[in-house]
Amino acid sequence: MGRQRRHRTHRASARSVRRPSLTGTVVLREHGALVETAEGAYRLANRSLREVMGGDTVAVSLHRGQRGERRAVVEGVLERAATTVVGTYGAAGPLGAIRPLDSRLRADFFVLPQDGSAATHRVGEGDVVLARIVSYPSRYESGVVTIERRLGGADAPGLGIQCIMARYDLAEGYPEPARREAEALALDIETARTDPLRRDLRDRFVLTVDPQDARDFDDAISLTRAQDGGYELGVHIADVSHYVGWGTSLDLEARRRGTSVYLADRVLPMLPEHLSNGLCSLVAGQDRLAMTVDVTLDAGGRVRGAHMYPSVIRSRVRLSYDQADALLGHAGAGGGAAADGEAGGVEASPATPVGGAPLADNVSRAAAEGVDLAAFLATAHELAQKRQKIRHARGAIDFDTVEVHALVDAEGTPTALVTRERTDATGLIEEAMLIANECVAARLAALDRPAAYRVHEPPAPDHLHAAAETLAELGIVDRVLMRRIEVGDQAAIRSALARAEAAGSGEIANALLLRAMQRALYKPANEGHYALGAPAYCHFTSPIRRYPDLIVHRVLKQVLAEEHLGRRAARDRAGHLTGTGREALERVLPQLCRSASDRERIADAAAHASQKVKVAQYYAARIGERAAGRIVWMDQMGLFVRLDDTQAEGLVRMGALGDEWFDFDERALTLTGASTGRVVRVGDRVVAEVAGVNVLRGHLDLRLVHRTPVLP
Repeated sequence: MGRQRRHRTHRASARSVRRPSLTGTVVLREHGALVETAEGAYRLANRSLREVMGGDTVAVSLHRGQRGERRAVVEGVLERAATTVVGTYGAAGPLGAIRPLDSRLRADFFVLPQDGSAATHRVGEGDVVLARIVSYPSRYESGVVTIERRLGGADAPGLGIQCIMARYDLAEGYPEPARREAEALALDIETARTDPLRRDLRDRFVLTVDPQDARDFDDAISLTRAQDGGYELGVHIADVSHYVGWGTSLDLEARRRGTSVYLADRVLPMLPEHLSNGLCSLVAGQDRLAMTVDVTLDAGGRVRGAHMYPSVIRSRVRLSYDQADALLGHAGAGGGAAADGEAGGVEASPATPVGGAPLADNVSRAAAEGVDLAAFLATAHELAQKRQKIRHARGAIDFDTVEVHALVDAEGTPTALVTRERTDATGLIEEAMLIANECVAARLAALDRPAAYRVHEPPAPDHLHAAAETLAELGIVDRVLMRRIEVGDQAAIRSALARAEAAGSGEIANALLLRAMQRALYKPANEGHYALGAPAYCHFTSPIRRYPDLIVHRVLKQVLAEEHLGRRAARDRAGHLTGTGREALERVLPQLCRSASDRERIADAAAHASQKVKVAQYYAARIGERAAGRIVWMDQMGLFVRLDDTQAEGLVRMGALGDEWFDFDERALTLTGASTGRVVRVGDRVVAEVAGVNVLRGHLDLRLVHRTPVLP
């Protein structure tokens, strides 16, 4: 073992300039934190980290240095987001100490001597517990907790996922009133057909394309070539609002959840299974109620018109993405990911594989209806390529990201690590969903109708400046392109991503520019979507798993009823179908949008944390194994290495780099040895050894065995 290492962050010294207080929300990261304000997101100064927790609403002041980067300092915590903490229990003299499993929290919590909760719950040394916060830590005092539940011993099977669920206040099962309400619902197609607005499309060839292991199907497409060389695209989405009435137990529970949560070994659905996998799921060969968007596009893929209405459909064929790619004859050329995972149809579920009909049977079934399935998909792929070009021409930015998912057995043990790759099949479905989402948003925005719009604001100039500077330091962009990136030029950002990909630096460019982006939110008024280059955007295509989509369906139904039946009839009809009129919905929309944004953030964080737990569990049996990889990021903690064989990411801690001190250059993303002058860069090829894991925290620690430097 070498002696204790140090690292120095290389930056120019500067006198801080204090700006007036702002209000924002704390976003914890593994190594630091941000505070998101109306003016943008700012890195939180280290001295403020002890007193905050993720999601807290805080008042901050901004301090600017000569290099232009602004840091936020907490002036006060206005509202606490967390009321509990999950951690490991241990004795600390007369006190009990809870060390948070969330390594982003910088302070331990204590159980006071007079608190008998540890004895009540039979908690022993090293046990993992859920504790309720009595008082929060500050810069000068530790936080105090009382134990509410013992989750298990540190080696209990499945404890990692249980800890994540406790940390994010997630629970399996469904409340009895809402579950009973769902089970009392029936399909009743014939009654639904009496609706004068609903059209019967059961004679139209409709299909679904989903992951092999999907269990609910909320989107389907139809497509024909028009005589003028254009396209007639139909996007058919499960009509969840027909079943889920406003203010019912079912609706209130879905509203509270906000979204389905996809953990590594289970799904926590927004709606009960009777709806999500039954009445609302567009199962092949069965009649279902839907909301349809028929879009007319010209030969170049430009939208010429869109019609929206409730419908009855029958999906003829259910294809997996693998089957669709096989029919297309080539996979893996689907292009980059639409920013922020916008498409509703490309969500992968880790549920138990359900399977489907063999490909040959699907081809025969389509042929019996006069449809060449391969030709159908080829046309859809052709349209998707044209739509990608149109999106890019108007400023859309596609980011390529690597997401590792664990395949688990019936006991939840990880058996393999895989990456979800974009293919032609996923791309054609995503583009169809984007078209529908944009058309619905454009219609509602043209009427200035409040709804749950998906809003993505331009990135803060400070963050773009920092990202562009680093890209220039790395030689990925020149100074001209750097200046264009700094002002948010979307074409310049795409150009930087393309240059980086060609130079083998795609990962670092994607990481830098993604970090500079704002997070997309739900808002009651349309404000456009920066990364998609869309003047108006909403989520419409996944009402089974996202509450904002359900809101949009309700608003669209009210609009259609007003246009076709008159305002008075529409008001009565809206109350009958959704249990609310326009005024009641609009009154609570701001809060619904805030809640949906918060729940989405929680679901994403929990899903990511659950995958990290399974990655650590996978490597727990592989301590000492070596694998090739690449340095994909670095910060004050050390080097982050992505392993080639599994794409899993592990940390080489600063103290494991050798017997010398290292200077960390935050702008150039380099480490320089103080004694030898050796430079470690992002992009260096390495051979790394698995040094250790912490399953409960989801940590994978690596040790460098060999490094091949890249040229500066």
